[in-house]
Amino acid sequence: MPGTALIVIDMINTYEHQDAHLLLPSVREAVGPMSALIARARREGVDVIYVNDNFGRWRSHHDELLETALAGPHADLVEPVRPDDDSLFVVKARHSIFYQTPLEYLLRSQQTDHIVLCGQVTEQCVLYSALDAHIRHVGVTVVRDAVAHIHADLADAALRMMKRNMGAALVDSEDAGVFEAGGA
Repeated sequence: MPGTALIVIDMINTYEHQDAHLLLPSVREAVGPMSALIARARREGVDVIYVNDNFGRWRSHHDELLETALAGPHADLVEPVRPDDDSLFVVKARHSIFYQTPLEYLLRSQQTDHIVLCGQVTEQCVLYSALDAHIRHVGVTVVRDAVAHIHADLADAALRMMKRNMGAALVDSEDAGVFEAGGA
């Protein structure tokens, strides 16, 4: 669907970081809806763009990041949401999907003016990415049941901030209009 892209944030992950034990329960809840959302986007012809941390591996590429995550202890959380051959992939080094990445250029070249966010972490990378999209005049929808958090209270506050301060639509993965500008 022209104009909209699904952005999958930081799901190619080995979960070998400081807060992983706090994040994993939420990821386990979100991975099913996220997987269904990705499959739906593919069926509906919506671009699926993975934007993922490089975890400080400056010599790696997206296939290596995926192989490492699939060989790790939490491959069961990566496999259901793995990129396919048609997926686009952007590597990032900081929290925002836009910060010093080619994503803005990619979205403009695809004539995409609306993004649907899923992935992790709601109160960090998802929040900062929604803000950066907002200041770039890119519409944002956040799929509540397809984002994972470390701290539930901060995630709830982040979702409220995205809606109130950034005009983001908040939807669930099964909502009919999830890929329409402004959500369902």
